[in-house]
Amino acid sequence: MSTTPLTPTATLPSKLPNPTIHITTNSPTTRQAQLHSSTQNAWSFFSGETVGFNVVYTTSKFPVCLNADEDILAHQRLMQAGTLGLVQPRGTVCRIVDFGPLHTPLMHRTQSLDYGVVLEGEIEMELGNGAEGGGVGGQVMLLKRGDVAVQRGTMHAWRNPSRTEWARMLFVLQDCEPVVVGGESLREDLGHAGDNERLLKSKNDNSAYGGLDTR
Repeated sequence: MSTTPLTPTATLPSKLPNPTIHITTNSPTTRQAQLHSSTQNAWSFFSGETVGFNVVYTTSKFPVCLNADEDILAHQRLMQAGTLGLVQPRGTVCRIVDFGPLHTPLMHRTQSLDYGVVLEGEIEMELGNGAEGGGVGGQVMLLKRGDVAVQRGTMHAWRNPSRTEWARMLFVLQDCEPVVVGGESLREDLGHAGDNERLLKSKNDNSAYGGLDTR
């Protein structure tokens, strides 16, 4: 078992606790269940440190192969390469996201099926007005602690309405077939606001499922 210290910041801007990720495995000798590792992962911050990302785990194919810890090794290689976008082509991403008070929300879309769970605080889910539109006139839903959003390839933004408290969500993003509306395949759209351009493209929004968008 290994333990990784809290990096890169000892105290998060949110003052929320840094989660510990516990990964299990099966002993190759005894075939008994055991703990593989317990780690606290590094965070990446955007929008003037008002939004923080913590990647819990990833997979890169389906079905996932757990034999000889193949999935763990694949996850470690992906994180070391630094090439992960919001979505992992042909795989999944489990990610914790912290939202600062009254941060500027990013209207965006990914080619993925996402489960979003509110862990701390409250979050407004704002839907874009039309397939390619922004949030003007779109629906806004208030998600409270414990609420779940199932995001299905739509334009959307997450907003923390509190003036003083941080909010936290856990997301599981799954690659999906192209989202086709009115005969048109909708592509990933990450917006163009400030350092949000540091977000890497997922490169999974091709017109034929299974290929990669190399733009």
